[in-house]
Formats: sequence, structure tokens, C-alpha cells
Amino acid sequence: MKTRQLNGTISLAALLLMTACSGEPAQNASAETQDPAQTEAGTPAASTARDLTLWPETESHLIDGEIESRIDDLLSKLTLEQKVGQVIQADNASITPEEVKEYRIGSVLSGGNSAPDGKPYANVEEWVAATDAYYKASVDPEGVDVAIPILWGIDAVHGHNNVVGGTLFPHNIGLGAMRNPDLMEEIARVTALELRVTGHDWTFAPTVAVPRDDRWGRSYEGFGEDPEIVASYSPRIVEGLQGEFGSDVFLDKDHVISTAKHFLGDGGTEDGIDQGDAILSEAELVRLHNAGYPPAIEAGALSVMASFSSWNGKKVTGDPYLLNDVLKERMGFDGFIVGDWNAHGQIEGCTNTDCPEALNAGLDMYMAPDSWRGLYESTLEQARSGEIPMERLDDAVRRILRAKLHFGVFEEGTPSERALAGQEDILGSDEHRTLARQAVRESLVLLKNDGVLPITPDKRILVAGDGADNISKQSGGWTLTWQGGGADNAEFPNASSILEGIEKAASSVEYSPEGTYSETPDVAIVVFGEEPYAEFRGDVDHLAYDLSGSKELTLLKELQAEGIPVVSVFLSGRPMWVNRELNASDAFVAAWLPGSEGGGVADLLIANEDGEPRHDFKGTLSFSWPRQPDQTPLNVGDEAYDPLFAYGYGLSYANPGTLEELNENVSSELSASEGQSIFFAEGGFVGEWKANLSDEVSQTRVDHQAQEDAIQFSFPSEGGQATFTDGQTHSYVRESNADIELALTLKAAAADSLDIGMLCEGDDCAAYRTFTSTDGQWTDVRISLSCFSDINLEQITAPLAIRSEAAAEVSVSDVRLAEDADGQETCDGE
Repeated sequence: MKTRQLNGTISLAALLLMTACSGEPAQNASAETQDPAQTEAGTPAASTARDLTLWPETESHLIDGEIESRIDDLLSKLTLEQKVGQVIQADNASITPEEVKEYRIGSVLSGGNSAPDGKPYANVEEWVAATDAYYKASVDPEGVDVAIPILWGIDAVHGHNNVVGGTLFPHNIGLGAMRNPDLMEEIARVTALELRVTGHDWTFAPTVAVPRDDRWGRSYEGFGEDPEIVASYSPRIVEGLQGEFGSDVFLDKDHVISTAKHFLGDGGTEDGIDQGDAILSEAELVRLHNAGYPPAIEAGALSVMASFSSWNGKKVTGDPYLLNDVLKERMGFDGFIVGDWNAHGQIEGCTNTDCPEALNAGLDMYMAPDSWRGLYESTLEQARSGEIPMERLDDAVRRILRAKLHFGVFEEGTPSERALAGQEDILGSDEHRTLARQAVRESLVLLKNDGVLPITPDKRILVAGDGADNISKQSGGWTLTWQGGGADNAEFPNASSILEGIEKAASSVEYSPEGTYSETPDVAIVVFGEEPYAEFRGDVDHLAYDLSGSKELTLLKELQAEGIPVVSVFLSGRPMWVNRELNASDAFVAAWLPGSEGGGVADLLIANEDGEPRHDFKGTLSFSWPRQPDQTPLNVGDEAYDPLFAYGYGLSYANPGTLEELNENVSSELSASEGQSIFFAEGGFVGEWKANLSDEVSQTRVDHQAQEDAIQFSFPSEGGQATFTDGQTHSYVRESNADIELALTLKAAAADSLDIGMLCEGDDCAAYRTFTSTDGQWTDVRISLSCFSDINLEQITAPLAIRSEAAAEVSVSDVRLAEDADGQETCDGE
């Protein structure tokens, strides 16, 4: 019996207060991961063979006699409880400063939506106050011989993207297109400076993934599909963030700790599924996905983040061959390995609160954002029993202390008293914005130009599209919030939209998002593209931007039909099939996700008064561009390599080119369905979703905000159930491990309580929350998917089940999975 009645009853009215996250044989006995050899059927054949000689030997620089002596002294004074605390990292939204002191936690992080005071992002003053509070708690000496300061980590992945006013650089996909290691180091240096302003010690960057399937929602976090670019960028980013190892500036007041991530194979998962399985040989794993790590280690990277993903069926976070034998032994990494967000809980036999396997495999610090307390208790018991050997625990703590001492945590002092803390004028300074603008110019790739570019500044210019005056959209995911998007331009005081850049460069500009105009323009610039996303929320089934042709394509065609030349500026986190849009454009620019300096786009589009380019295009594709929407994986070096635009392609004013009319036909099998995230919206079920009703339950359309935009279920006196299903099973494990909620708008009139839950594969497999009537009022209901973690979230058959044991009328609209704005688990409404 798997049915679980979750504890507690909550009034739906209370939820109104809620807010909407070939070689030698195997050389080590821990080598358990399968290495595939292709069978006749084409599936991997199991093998435990391992060859460490395939991996490069790397020289680490982190061992220092004086530091090691200090570590020996510290270890002799730490209690077992303190040692366990050091290997655990908690999210600031789920732990208080008092708890940091009580449990002697080693690190605090701020996840994508976890700013101080329950906010998704914050200003400088708020950040500094928070870092002060947690730091002071960690160094409080009460009850211990020695108190170890915390490290505070954060995802500053395209600049300091978690603070109002920070400089936002192009995402990595754009930075890869510029192929400029010198500029990359400067970008990292500026990011470190801005992190120091808010009191942060550590960034989870650089991402050195090599995305091999652009359907992956994290493709834009990679520099390119070939390891050449990441190998050249990796050491320069580490040095920009940390300073040159061995120099006077290494981890000085201007620098922070870096993290090479995600080790290993995160960009090579089957079908581009985030947190999925990389099915490939060891030689291919080394050649394609390891390129960024040896140079990062040699540059002195103090931490490496283990990947959520698997290699040939085994979770990397629990793989001793990769973490210990390869990374620490063969490649000589002497820093510490940190996990990803509750990634240890995905290891076979583990849960978020109980996983000795990860530490024993070589993980040094658990990232246990909301599971830290239970994990601390189980890890402490396992250390006491010997299930986690003391030698392994001491080694993990030593590695963490090594990084802390290199950083100088004891000497740094309270964050607010550090040299750059609170200096808001550093954020988005003229120097930093100039650097970001240069990065934008060098990252843009010109795919087509039939002579319309550059535009002389005296031309009448129509600017259209929903991306033209939208800094949040042009910056993409990981911008103020985890998923990005939705923030007003006022939240970016040190930034300019693409529209603003064009208005400053030209004398006659008319702006209309819909493309209307009062006077016929000489040329139109239409800015459009993907909505922001991050991680698995960005996974897609194919690479078509707009299969239905109902978005900007109509506008592009209308403008062309009126004889108006069209320049398309395409915002995206990956190459996409846009053949129709290319045909309907006279010029087409892949702008990627340029960040806060929209003026960098205008620098390339708008000419000098004499008609000469102010700047030329330098960017060339670091990802192959598909000829068809289902042409993926598509990578340079493939045996049958036939992209629309090849790796390295990019036009310029100095080197123009022509583009013939493109094929606009697509496979009839491709679907524009919203997939697993939206079930019912705008009065109808999305895709194949429908409602299954038990006996005597009926449904009808009713009005909410528009005519018949909601559905009402009528339950008879004996009650019944209505479920949302598409006839398939879905996995929501990733969503339950993030700030994702089941969100719906509901109106209920019931004599008794009402249950809302989810169903999974198997007899009586269900989990519910119990609610009371809303008295006929529409109410926004949100339930964190983590509240349903007691059932099998890998095989959900109905993401929404509404159950009543008596007569009731229940209306719902807008049923979807949504990002949790406050980052707090919502199970009981408190």
C-alpha cells in the first residue's frame, strides 16, 4: 500500500498568501562503472574494464607545507561533530545563522532563488548583512576549541547575476563564439571583484561542459561542442577568478574561489536530458568531456563540482573510479569535490538525508541545501560506526580546510570589513560595462546579410519584437532568479536594452513590440527568441524555434511584403531551426544571450554617419547550426556531418556571403507540445493531456478570467476522483529536487475536505494534500513537488489528482509546474 496521506490540513483560503526552483586492464578495485562495447544490437555491453592511462596526469600546486601543518593542528582540535559539519553545505533559505553555529556547518550556498530574507535576489546591503550574520555565527567560539569560518558559494555564471546592479556578461555559448581567452580572463576577474562587493567567497564557475546534444537545457552554459575552446578558456577563467597561482594576487582581496564543473560528462547525456546518462566509452569520455579539467587543476582550481549525471548507468557523484581514482589520484587534484543540489540523493541506495556512498566514493562536501539536518545526523552516526572510515572523513575535511586556508578565511574577517565589501560603485562600473559591451560585440554571429547591414544612423528604423526592450529576456536564465525572465528593466540599473542601444546610435527610431508604425520605416529590426530557462526546465524534444509559425514569423513576412528590409536579432541559448525566419529576413544575427549591454548589438548593426561599420562581426559558431529541427546530435567531426551552418561559420562585413532560399518543410512527427510542464491553460488541455473521471463525476467548462477558460468537476454525494493524464508515465524527480511546484487556480465548494495530489504507477500509489473549501472563491494553489517525495516520482501517471469523499464542485484553470518564487517548500501553507 503506497498511498500516503500527507500530514496536516490546510485551508485553501490561507494559500492566498502564498507566492507563485587500448590499454592496460583495470588498475583499481573500485572501478565498477560499466564501459560499453557495442553489441550487434547496438546497445552497450557491460564491462568493468578501466584504463587509467587514458587519463592525463596533471600537476597540482595546492600542497603547501605551512598550510598542511596548520591543517594538522586544526584537525587535532576538531570534534567529530565539527568534522561532519565541515563536509555539509546548506542553502541560506533553509538554515539560520544560529544553526550554522550549532551544527558547525562548513559552507552555505545561495541557490538560484535563495537570496536573503526569502527573496529570489537582493541588493548589496542585503547580501552583505546576510554574509556577515552567517560568518559571525560560524566563528563564534562558544563550546569548541576552534571555530572554522564558513565559505559562502553562489552561482555567478555570467557575471554576478544574483545582485541588483551587477554586470551581466553574455552566457557561455556567446563567449565561446568570440574565441578570446584574454577577454575571458578579464570577464572572470571582473566577476570576482563584484562578488567581493557582496561578501561572497566562492563561485560555482567555470562550467567546462562540452554539450553534444543541443536539446540539453544547459547548452548555453557550454562554450562549444568541441573541447578545443573549453581547454583554452578553463585555466584563464580560473586565474581570472582566483588570481595567478603563486603570485601575490592569488586569492587576495580582489579574488574568489573557483569551481570547475560538472565532473564529468554532463554535456554528453543521451538525448540531451539534464541529469541523464552519458553512454560512451572511457576514451570518448576523456577526449570529449575531460578537456577543461586538467588545465583548471594546473591553474590552481580549489574545487570541482561532481555532476548530477551518470556515466553508463552509474551516478558520477557515487562513482569512486571517477572521483577518486581518476580525478584525485591520476589527475592529482588536491582541492575538494563538492556535490550538486542534493545530487547524492540520486545515488542508488541513497536518499537526500542518508548517503555514505557519496563520501566514501570521494565526494568531500555534500550540497544538501534543504536536507542538511537529516544528512548531518546520518553522516555523524555513520562516522561513529565506521561505515564512513575516519581516514576518509579526515581527508575530506583536510581538502576543505586546504581551500579555506589558501583563501585565508581566518585572516579575511567579517565580510563587511573586507576591502571591497559594500562598494556599490564597483557593480556595473564604466570599466565593467565597457568590457561586457566588448564581449557582446565579439560574441554575435552574422548568419545572413543581403546588404541591409550596416544601417546608416539617419535611416528611419522600426524596432519590434518582445526582446527589444527586455533586459531580462536578453540575459536569459540565471539572471536575478534561477530561471531568469520576468524582471522589469528597472531591476537592472546598470544595463541597457537592445532598444536603448539602437536609440543612442540612430537618430530616428520608432519602437513597437507588435511591429506597427506611424511612418513607413526604411528598415525594421525585430528582436525575438527563446524565453529564459535554466537546467532541466530548458530540455526540449527538438530544435525548432516555432513549429506552428505563429510567433514572429507572421510579422517578418508582413514587413517584407510591405517592402521593408528586415533584420532579425535572434536571442537563444542554443542553435535552433529557424529556416522560415531566415527566409523572411534580409539579415539574421545570432545574438545568443548577450546580457546587460544591449548597446553592443547596436555597435554592429548601426554604421557611422558615412555608412562605414563602427565595428565588424567577429563571432563564429562554436555550435553547429541544424538544417532540420530533429538534426541532433550534430557535432563537428561527425561521420555524416551536414549542418546548415558549420562549426566556425560566421559572416562579417569584411567577408560577406550569400544564403539561398532554405527548405521550410519539417517532419509531421514533430510536435509543438508544451511537454510535461503545462497541462491545462487558456481553457484547454495542452497536447495529449486530458481528465479521467471516476463514476458519476462530470465535467463542464466554466468562466474564470475569460469565457470558458476553466473546467469544473462535479462530484456526487459518494464522492469520486478526477485525474490529469496523457496516458504515459513521467519522471518528476528533478523537479522535486528543485524549486518547482504544482500550481493551479482553483475554486471549490465542498461539504467536507478535498484532497489534491499525484498518482504513480502501481496499485494505490498516490500522495495527497488535504484542503478545506474555498467557499466558491478562486484561489492560487501551490504545492512543492518535494512534498510528494515519498511516492515513486520516477513513474507519475497523473501529476494532478483531485479527490472528494462527498458532494463537491471544483473548478480549475491554469494547471502547470511552476518555479517557486520564494524558494521555500510549501506543503502546509505555513
